[in-house]
Amino acid sequence: MTKISAVVITFNEEKNISRCINSLKKVADDIVVIDSYSTDKTKEICLSLNVRFEEHSFEGYIEQKNYAITKTLYPFILSLDADEELSPELVQSILKVKSNRDADAYTMNRLTNYCGKWIKHGGWYPDRKLRLFDSTKGKFSGFNPHDYFEMQKTYKVKHLKGDILHYSYNSIEQHIAQVNCFTSIVSKNYLTKKHNTYLLRMIISPFVKFSRDYILRAGFLDGYAGYLIARISANAVFIKYAKIIELHKNHKYCNNAK
Repeated sequence: MTKISAVVITFNEEKNISRCINSLKKVADDIVVIDSYSTDKTKEICLSLNVRFEEHSFEGYIEQKNYAITKTLYPFILSLDADEELSPELVQSILKVKSNRDADAYTMNRLTNYCGKWIKHGGWYPDRKLRLFDSTKGKFSGFNPHDYFEMQKTYKVKHLKGDILHYSYNSIEQHIAQVNCFTSIVSKNYLTKKHNTYLLRMIISPFVKFSRDYILRAGFLDGYAGYLIARISANAVFIKYAKIIELHKNHKYCNNAK
């Protein structure tokens, strides 16, 4: 029987964390929550659910998740975000892995709930994620705030039936606030990258993004929610490049002023 450690990173997740932990308890032998000094009831809820809880300064999503996997009891790890839970079918799939593990890592689909509606088009589904893995054979990588677990070159991966249920945004306002936060994080990563086409990308990329997600990926089949997602996502691309251009201009000004 393979034992599983589950890891979750949190910051002010009092609305989500109980659902996430209770879901993980169905499959995990060890649950570790790494919290970035929440100011709400996240800590209180986690302790009441008898999981291992540690506070650690946030340096980035990738860095925080790599830190989390060093705190587990077992090397075979299931990683969930605080606003996610396992579907009943995925729970059964993971239990089968525990009794007969036959791969180094496992992928699973993620189904997102947007303002009360499950989104199945526009590139939001199946949204395959690698979330169950042997932590000795890789590490979290990516480009903050978008992380993923990167396995070594030689490994065996299988896909599991069932979905990660992702409760993303409860309101349009929350979605827009997240866009503003994430585009600020992403734009700072571009400060050291010189490129002469940012302005052109700012003009063209939002149109390409909307057309791809709403038309080619059939986002229109999700109705009003599908349109909102495609429209806000396209605007996020515009905002990202606008912030990149602004950062480069300010950086250049500061360097010239020295």
